[in-house]
Amino acid sequence: MSVRRFMIHSRTVRDGCASLDGDLYNHMVRVLRLGLNDTVQLADENGTVHSGNIDQITKESLRVAITSTSQAVPANSSVPRITICQALPKGDKIDLILQKGTELGASDFVLFGGCRSVAKIHEDQKKNKLERWNRITAEASRQCGRADIPGVVWCINAGEAAGATNQALRLILWEDEQEHSLKDALTENTATPESVIVAIGPEGGFDPLEIRQFSEYGYQPVSLGNRILRTETASIAILAVMQYRWGGM
Repeated sequence: MSVRRFMIHSRTVRDGCASLDGDLYNHMVRVLRLGLNDTVQLADENGTVHSGNIDQITKESLRVAITSTSQAVPANSSVPRITICQALPKGDKIDLILQKGTELGASDFVLFGGCRSVAKIHEDQKKNKLERWNRITAEASRQCGRADIPGVVWCINAGEAAGATNQALRLILWEDEQEHSLKDALTENTATPESVIVAIGPEGGFDPLEIRQFSEYGYQPVSLGNRILRTETASIAILAVMQYRWGGM
């Protein structure tokens, strides 16, 4: 039987052991019925993989004694790091974006409150929301066998999200763009960029002010042709196209 791999945060590893509790403990002990001396792998957000054996189980936590540590090799290191910069959509659509985006190889996510975002995040909700969103990417990474976990950060508005940019290629999907298509942006430069970020608006699209803000930070407006995609579909489509373009699929 293959050794099971679980996603953890690097801070859980100390002095040659990893202490696990909460949802992960419940999954390992109560769902998978793992017990003492069972061998497991623990992969953290940095791509470090720890192998070890469960040597202690209590009512609320377990401990893994680590026997070896290695650095996972990316599935395809020639594919650029792709960041999804997503305006907050309505309801639970963000869960789908984070889950499927992780499966499709997004390196990280920058979420922000768009001018036309119906959903709002208040300051007292920020911590819980970020913890939940990062749990979603961690679980999605575990399920699809990724060796790393995409991080999720929150920006108050488009200006803050645009200002946090350092990617080599910066794109913003805009339905009103008439001259420059996504295909143009991905084919006009033959060299593969080291990193890419794509900004995607909420259900109501981007406000013209937001387009100007992103443009000031080097984002190129691009269109997806005649179709207007739902915000959650756009993020999935752009990742699939880029992975195909640079050999990730």
